[in-house]
Amino acid sequence: MNHSSSGEVPEDLKETENPTYKIGSQAILEADHMKGMKDAKATIVGAYDTTAYVVSYTPVTGGKTVKNHRWVIHEEIKEADNETLKPGTKVTLEADHMEGMKGAAAEIESAEKTTVYMVDYMPTTGGDEVKNHKWVTESELSALK
Repeated sequence: MNHSSSGEVPEDLKETENPTYKIGSQAILEADHMKGMKDAKATIVGAYDTTAYVVSYTPVTGGKTVKNHRWVIHEEIKEADNETLKPGTKVTLEADHMEGMKGAAAEIESAEKTTVYMVDYMPTTGGDEVKNHKWVTESELSALK
């Protein structure tokens, strides 16, 4: 599961004007989307205002359905318009966070209007630094102690 990315973001994604966690600052990851993430020290690379979705999808590369993937943002969903998508809505993912995700059929599980952050962090389990991880929400970060 490689969550490093190029750092490219959708053209229409709006940067947050006054984020809680400023670009270049550090915070602690409370999220456990993947092994070694929880309690890791993260550097904030980007902060954006959007709607974040939990989705379930079947990878275009085959395999089991990925349930409750956190997070795909509004600007990474093909059918998204100006309205927040409702749970149960069937969509096509434009996100390319994981192998088999781009172009996958998905279902919206939940939606949250929030600030999302792109972060760099060293996994607590060791290994290479994860660069430009997309996405963590504001509630999944805490201030350094």
